[in-house]
Amino acid sequence: MERPLEGKGRRDFLKLTALATGAALLPLSAEAAPNTQPRLGFPGSDPRWQKTWDAALGVLAGNVKTVPHYEHPVLFEGAVYPGIWQECGPHEGLVYGTLAPYIGTQEGALTPLQVARNNHMAFFALQRPVGHDSAGQLPAAIKLSDVGYGQIQMVVPIAATAWELSQLTGDDELLVTAYAACSRWDAWLREYRDTRKTGLVEGFCTYDTGHDNSPRWVGIPNRCPDGDARKCPPMTTMPRLCPDLSATVFGARMALAHMATALGKGDEASKWHDDAETIRQLIIEKLYDPKDAAFYDLDAQNNFVRVRSDVNSRVLGEHVLKRYDAKDKAIFDAVWARQIHNPKAFWAPYPLTSIAMDDPTFVRPIPRNSWGGASQALTALRAPRWMPYYGKQAELNHMMQQWCEAISRHTEFRQQMDPTTGDFTQADPSGYSPAALVFLEFARQLSKSSVSGASPKPVATP
Repeated sequence: MERPLEGKGRRDFLKLTALATGAALLPLSAEAAPNTQPRLGFPGSDPRWQKTWDAALGVLAGNVKTVPHYEHPVLFEGAVYPGIWQECGPHEGLVYGTLAPYIGTQEGALTPLQVARNNHMAFFALQRPVGHDSAGQLPAAIKLSDVGYGQIQMVVPIAATAWELSQLTGDDELLVTAYAACSRWDAWLREYRDTRKTGLVEGFCTYDTGHDNSPRWVGIPNRCPDGDARKCPPMTTMPRLCPDLSATVFGARMALAHMATALGKGDEASKWHDDAETIRQLIIEKLYDPKDAAFYDLDAQNNFVRVRSDVNSRVLGEHVLKRYDAKDKAIFDAVWARQIHNPKAFWAPYPLTSIAMDDPTFVRPIPRNSWGGASQALTALRAPRWMPYYGKQAELNHMMQQWCEAISRHTEFRQQMDPTTGDFTQADPSGYSPAALVFLEFARQLSKSSVSGASPKPVATP
């Protein structure tokens, strides 16, 4: 991941020792932070984008709600998703928090940064406790109906977003709590998701990666048997070694190394760095196919599952390939040219597709909630975490422009769109938080690159 250590740096040892001692009993709430900075206005001049900006803020305000098993308000996924999911909820909270200067907060209401905190602390509060037969397991989802533990469902590492949020706010309590909880989660994954003893992370079911209705998982159950994420379905091709799940653990271990350094735990930081490097090398050695310039699952019979999916961008999302390493750079250049930025593969007029358009499994027509080809708002929201790192800011600007234009056509916030037309799937209602965050974050970033301050003009599609 190689994100630099920021913020306060090393904390006061005695203070943190006291916090660590009582980490399991920490109150999972935030005191109201003074809001001394005036709210910034819409960063542009296009009235259509202004209307969409205001509507996006309204969607997010309406999606801050409570769930039965956690007392503090969180930012819901929205639309047809009443709750938060580990794969995306903490990251969405982080992005929401960074947009705080643009979001007005009524007196007595939670600030976006406090909501961001809750989107992390909720998972830590509901982690399986010591003594439970699945101790250390984090929930996959926290919903109005229940708390789900039937799959692992992780993408952007909660350890990484917790680390970044703690640095943004100087929140020692969050730092200590996250370090303890994410260390236990890593231990759970080592015990139950490395049954083949390869050092990589195994996928047991479709929902482990959140790839609903994806050809990647065709024929594989959505959930783990008996709703138990420790159980793999009894199939000869299962479990699979998964590049994206392994990349998530790599990113988490890098974040844990940063946390350990900040907590004055030098020996633990070194161990996390070593473990991160081990899994990083294994991802490249075992799960990359240079023939196709793509990362693939490896099934239990040691065959690649040759479906070219957004697994590739998820691996890049955690900076598994080091940008200054010659061998890694050669791999990145191949993946970028042949897959990500290939207009026949993932770089559609409205990028990025969830399955390569020239892959035989690409799904047409596009149904609702489909990771079989549609361009997903979640994939777009994750792009700023990796594209600038690899020197692709211009391409990111183009992608952000296309998404903002597509969303502002109808001022609606939906989960996915047709990658060739930019038309959003209408089966579900508007009100999807990731799409609202995509518009706000992308419009904000584009305004910084626009000399006039106006909304940038559309960029020609390759």
